Formats: sequence, C-alpha cells, structure tokens
Amino acid sequence: MPESTPNGLARLAFGGDYNPEQWPESVWPEDVRLMREAGVTMVSVGIFSWALLEPSPGTYDFGWLDRVLDLLHENGIRVDLGTPTVAPPAWFYRAHPEALPVAADGTRYEFGSRGAICHSNPHYRAAAANITERLAQRYAAHPALALWHVHNEYGVPVSACYCDHCAAHFRRWLTEAYGTAGPDGTVNAIDAVNEAWGTAFWGQRYADLDQINPPRLAPTVGNPGQALDYKRFADATMRENFVAERDILHRLAPGIPVTTNFMTALSQCDSVDYWAWGREVDLVSNDHYLITDGRRTHVNLAMAADLTRSVAGGAPWLLLEHSTSGVNWQTRNPAKAPGQMARNSLAHVARGSEGAMFFQWRQSRRGAEKFHSSMLPHAGTDSRVWREVVELGAAVDALSAVRGTRTVADAAVLWDWHSWWAQNLAWRPSEDHDPRERADAFYEALYDRHLTVDFAHPEADLSAYPLVAVPALYLMTEAAGRNLQRYVEGGGTLVVSYFSGIVDEHDAVHDGPYPGPLRDVLGLTVEEFSPLLAGDVVRLTGPDGSELAGDVWSEFVVPRGAETVWTYADGLAAGHPAVTRHRLGAGSAWYVSTRLGAAGLDALIGWAADDARIAPRADLPRDVEVVRRAGESGVFLFVVNHSGAEVKVSLDAHGAELLTGERVAGRLAVPAGAVRVVRLDDRPTPLISPPPPPCVDGNG
Repeated sequence: MPESTPNGLARLAFGGDYNPEQWPESVWPEDVRLMREAGVTMVSVGIFSWALLEPSPGTYDFGWLDRVLDLLHENGIRVDLGTPTVAPPAWFYRAHPEALPVAADGTRYEFGSRGAICHSNPHYRAAAANITERLAQRYAAHPALALWHVHNEYGVPVSACYCDHCAAHFRRWLTEAYGTAGPDGTVNAIDAVNEAWGTAFWGQRYADLDQINPPRLAPTVGNPGQALDYKRFADATMRENFVAERDILHRLAPGIPVTTNFMTALSQCDSVDYWAWGREVDLVSNDHYLITDGRRTHVNLAMAADLTRSVAGGAPWLLLEHSTSGVNWQTRNPAKAPGQMARNSLAHVARGSEGAMFFQWRQSRRGAEKFHSSMLPHAGTDSRVWREVVELGAAVDALSAVRGTRTVADAAVLWDWHSWWAQNLAWRPSEDHDPRERADAFYEALYDRHLTVDFAHPEADLSAYPLVAVPALYLMTEAAGRNLQRYVEGGGTLVVSYFSGIVDEHDAVHDGPYPGPLRDVLGLTVEEFSPLLAGDVVRLTGPDGSELAGDVWSEFVVPRGAETVWTYADGLAAGHPAVTRHRLGAGSAWYVSTRLGAAGLDALIGWAADDARIAPRADLPRDVEVVRRAGESGVFLFVVNHSGAEVKVSLDAHGAELLTGERVAGRLAVPAGAVRVVRLDDRPTPLISPPPPPCVDGNG
C-alpha cells in the first residue's frame, strides 16, 4: 500500500481549509500573519474554486490563485492544492443539464448545492480531467505545493445516480464483472448475472444485458443482488473518476502525493468501500466530525481514527478536516468545551494522524456553513477558540518527533462495507438489528478495556492479533470463513456476533445450515432465527446462576463441538445455547446469538480477552485513553484524559513529557481534560500493522 507524506513538510500538519476567494484580497496578508502566529504549517486551497478558475468554458483566471500560493510560500506555509471537481460551475450545468444526478424515483437534482454529479456523465469526466490538467500544468513546480487534494468527500451527499448514462455504464460494468469470453471471442455475461442475482425468483430473468436498468423505484422491494451490485458500481464509478484525476497529477507533477479526503466514520458515510479506496491514494486522509447524539463522542472519534489508520494499512495518515468547536448541519450543534479541541486533535494524532487540520481557517460570513466553527472565528482573536487554536498549534509542533511512527494495536475488529450494504437492504428478519450499532457497541467494549483496535478486512492476515471481534458480518465469502478457521487453529481468539456468515458475495444464502462458512470454526449450526419484538428482552443464565439480558434477537443454536457457556432462560429459545465457546486447534471461538447490552458485552470481551491472554488494565479509569506510537524516532505514549478528574497512569519506563518538558518516571499525572505525551526511554514490544485487504473479485 502506498505510503507518502506531504512534500516539503518537516513537521506535523496544522492548519485548515483556506478559502481566500470569500474575502477581499486586502484581508489575505492578515490571514497569513495570523497563520504564522497560530503555528499553521499547511492549508488546503482551491477545493470549491472551479467557477473562479474557469469562469466560462475554456477561459481561465489563475492570477488570484498565483498570488495566494506565492503569499503562502513567502510565509513558509505549505499548500494542499485541491482539484475543484466537486463543484462544477453553473455554466457547465447549463450546457450539460444531464450531468446533474437522478434519484431512484426519477427526480433530477438541481444546481445550487455541492456534489451534484453524475459520475458516469462523459461531459463531466472530460471537464474534470481538463481543469485538473490545467492546474497540474501550472502548479506542478510551485515551491509551496505539498499535496494534491482531489475532489472533496466522495460519496457525500450523492453517490449513486440512476440516469440513462448510468444505466449504460452499469451494463458495461456488469460485462467486466461477470463476462467470460467464448471460443469466438464473444463475451457473455448475462448467464452469470442471472445466476448471481437469482432472477429465477419472481420471474426476473433477463435475456440480454440491454434489458437491465439501475434499481429504480419499483412497486415493492426489488432484486437484492442487483441492488448490492449497483452499490458496488456506484462506488467503483466514483473511484474511476478519482483515479483519472490522480493519474493526470502523477503524470504532470511527479513526486507530489495525491489524496482525497475520506469520511471513514460509520456515522458519516455508508456508500464508499474504503478498503478499495485506501489502495488508490498516496496518502490516506480523513474528515471527522463529532456526532452530537448525547453519547460519548470521543469513542466515535477513536473508532474513526482507528478505522482510518487501518484503511491506510497501519501507515500514518492525515486528519484533513475536523472542527474547532460546533458545526452547523446537525439538529443541535453544541460548542466544544474548553480543552476539547486539543483533546480531539491529539487523540487523532495518537491513533496515527500526521497532524490536525480543520474546516476552515476563517469563518465564512455567507453561505450554508457560516455558523460552522473555524480556526479564526467571527469573534476574532479576542476569543476562547482563537486562544485554544494558538495553544494547540504549539502543542502540535512539540510533537513533530512522532512523524513516521505507527500506532500499536492490541486487537482487531473485522469490517466490510459490502456486508454493510447487503445487510441494510430491504426485507431482513428484523429492522432493529443494525450492523453499525453492533460495530459501535463492540468497539466501545474494547475501548473501555483500554485496547487499541485495528480494523481488518475479513480475508486479511489476522495472525498478529491475539483477539479478533466480528460484530456484524452478514455477508461473508468462503475464503473469509477459511481465513477465520486458520486464525483460530493457529492460536487466535475469535468473538462472533449473531447474523454473521449468512450470505455470499451475491447476497445468496450459503448452502446448508446457518452460519455458512462459520459453522466449522464456531462448532455449531443455527436452526432458526427468532427476532424479538420491540421492547422484548430475553434472560440468559450462566453456569454459576448469574444472569445477563439480551434484546432484538435470539436463535435456536445447535452445538456441534462448541460448549454452552450461557443459556436462554426464557423466550422461544429457552433452554438453547445463547453464548458458546469452541476450542479449535490452539485457539478458541466465541459466539453470541443475541444483542447484549454494555454489561453483557463487557463480560463477553473479558472472557475472550482471558483466552487471548490480554492482561486487563484495572489501573486505568473509564474515559482515559492510553495509546502508543512507535518507530525509528522512538516510542511515544499518549494519555488522553476525557474524564473530569486527574488521573495517574503507571509507566513501565522513564521518559520525557513533550508538552510540558518534564521528566517522568514510574507514574504520570494527567489533569482533568488534558493530554500528555511521553517519549519513552525504552521501546515496547513490536507493534502490529494491519495488512491491506486482499483484492477479491466483487469485494473492491
């Protein structure tokens, strides 16, 4: 997997989206003066500037951008230069209205927002390639250029279009995905498509690919295999456009890495297969915003950072956007508490980011995001946010030694966007079973045991991890099943949640009893699902008479080598196993057939951690993160205290605390809401680096 850093940037990245076109040119010198005061090292420029750079077809105005880049370079600030292809100009849509995307119900979206793009449209593709080429020709050798930033947040707000251009493109995609060449060279795909989609059901059989359209609005639920493949097609089509721009930039500006800003958090984007995208960028970068749903937002942040690092194959990555305080696009947008900006930023750095960037530098006076916080707020420099920005800039600079090091993981969680897409299709046994909720819950249980988590593709090499959790893997290939069996036989500890291993890559139920390719590794079969009604709860009893509770789901589990650990005490499945453990080879595999709450999941993860010989961190209180980064420049221990009280953390070595300059030995005091980073004198055990997922047909 590619691993790059911004060209010419010798420190961690600190800065944000800079949109000088929103302000008079007389403001620009003040901007860069304040950037230097805040310790800004890099800014993102030009992301939404297509209409200014090409005000009419074939007419270009680069003068203002020349002056911006020159000014930034003169002040020692590196540039992440955007290709503005997320926002084609109004003149483009007037000439090519068919480039506006069409919803599944036939509604064509209008110009006036952002990201309103049919990614199959040939006119859009040509125009995007042209403006990208013009930018690369002009700025490839500019001394400020550190990084290319293609497009913006692919998949948001529109990923799939259902127009006639997309219909034709989808047929070509199906030919490539399913086609086989006959003796005469003719490619036949229709038989394989019919087989994969199960079109014999409901009389949906096709005689020719030309009969196939996108899964547009229909009287009732459509073909799930078709719907799943269309999600894959939409993702692949966006990725084709990224690769086209990337290849232009590589050709005309060799040596400058290319990225696009991901949104890996499961709370933010569900239409992009980031395992596939991670293989295409030179540097993985991510945007993350706290979802203010009343939960522990720092856990979602940690999860997104761990997932981003894993998409990067364990390599350092870059936080390209987050907020200094409140956002403006949620139902309620609270401000961040004093110190929270720094905690958020440095928690990302702890989990592998090579800096902390924001949206945006100067708060907008107009437009849809004028109430979105920024580094330089409407209140100006005499404000809490500005003072915290300046303090954070100094802190980020003090941590420059961590550049190039990698985060050390303790366990892994399996995740597959294709499985998520498939499970979220219509007509499943219970709408209350939410794969994202299970992923969040399992991650939170591991987080509360102070375990740093890598995410991994189901077919990736898992041998480095003592513990692997599978919170929701409805779609699983036979190869993934064999991979998990090898992992357990080799000494690993596996924890699998219900409704996993049910269908193959085409959403066809695996032959034989549930759970398909997991039967052997779990040592059981599932005779029947028994989802619970809303509000219903089932009791589970353990061998010592203790009780747990589950909701949403239950199953009729039949052990076939597995031992019963907990049993259903009531409900339709009363007397059947609820939690099992299967010793296989040198390892063990746990299975839970109901939705456990926080206490139940903590118990389950605790039993599995004992099997995996992972020692508990009983000395650490809740909401205190302890994360290590290690590499050639040393070993760095990050302690992030999200609690309201001072904590004292035991250290296994002496070291220097980088934010205060103090020497520490044996014990580290971390004030309430604060962060401490210790450069240890001794090195820990070798770190785990998640391997990139294998390239698998139909899975990226």
